Amino acid sequence: MEEYKKYNESEKEIVFSQSIKAGKRIYYIDVKKNRKEEMYLSITESKKIVNGEGEEALVSFEKHKIFLYREDFEKFATSLNKAIDFVVEQQGEYQPRNSEHMAEKTNKSDNDLKIDIDF
Repeated sequence: MEEYKKYNESEKEIVFSQSIKAGKRIYYIDVKKNRKEEMYLSITESKKIVNGEGEEALVSFEKHKIFLYREDFEKFATSLNKAIDFVVEQQGEYQPRNSEHMAEKTNKSDNDLKIDIDF
């Protein structure tokens, strides 16, 4: 009899990955393949949690995941864009508050992409 092998999330092949640093949070957008070689998106929000102070501090990460399958991409993208458009319509375009961020934005082209992933 063939032994059953548990196939968990960490064993799935990541074929593309991008991270977005946002304050205390990091968002990871990974393209993964399942056992059938079908690709899907895994979107993870990771938030650093510090309990205590100094050498006694305990650091942990709270993670939330969303799995998005190919058949839902169009509906998801359409709804996300509608929600973003609604916020912009109600509150205007986002204007960064610190000038350092603005200097970075004006010195980089829209095609620049920095991927920084720590394991």
